[in-house]
Amino acid sequence: MGKDKLRKFAEVATFENVIQLDAGKEYKGKWAEKQFGNANPVVLELACGKGEYTVNLARLFPEKNFIGIDFKGNRIWRGAKTALEDGIKNVAFLRIQIETLLEHFAENEIDEIWITFPDPQPQDSREKKRLTGPKFLDRYQIVMKPEGMMNLKTDNDGFYAYTLEQIELQNLKKYKETTDLYHSDLVDNVLSIKTYYEKKYLADDKNINYVKWSFEKR
Repeated sequence: MGKDKLRKFAEVATFENVIQLDAGKEYKGKWAEKQFGNANPVVLELACGKGEYTVNLARLFPEKNFIGIDFKGNRIWRGAKTALEDGIKNVAFLRIQIETLLEHFAENEIDEIWITFPDPQPQDSREKKRLTGPKFLDRYQIVMKPEGMMNLKTDNDGFYAYTLEQIELQNLKKYKETTDLYHSDLVDNVLSIKTYYEKKYLADDKNINYVKWSFEKR
């Protein structure tokens, strides 16, 4: 590991808005109260990377709490540092494997989940690691409130098609969908937030897919 990564790992351990590994289990069922000191809705960004979406959503919606989740501390460092420097109080980051979500969040605790440009895990042998696969969707449904919403943005057409297939197989209700977000009438101040990777994809003239759904049956 390079010196810069080691520095970021050491620094992120001192940030008050970063909770790591088993420490997050103590927050289960009381994230709003214990981390943010309020009773506001809690929104997750899964595989948040540098946390651009998490931080910018928090700027737009100060009446909600946002938690970015990723396992790589050197990535979380950027979003957490930005939030601290800019005094954004409704942001936190949790460094865990997403597979352990149920150990850190209680049933019906989450109001909304964002998945933005995750690793599509295209190989058939890695299907179980896809963040919109059946086992992950089951976890999300448990922690999500009945009226909660799921959002996916991805440049990967295959992963998007796979996600739509899973939504169809579970007979879930879709609210919005497009295979070309920036040439659709769906784009707004929320969907126009761009991550580091999204900017690269757009520079290469790549289409951006988006779907919003819930666990309500059609």
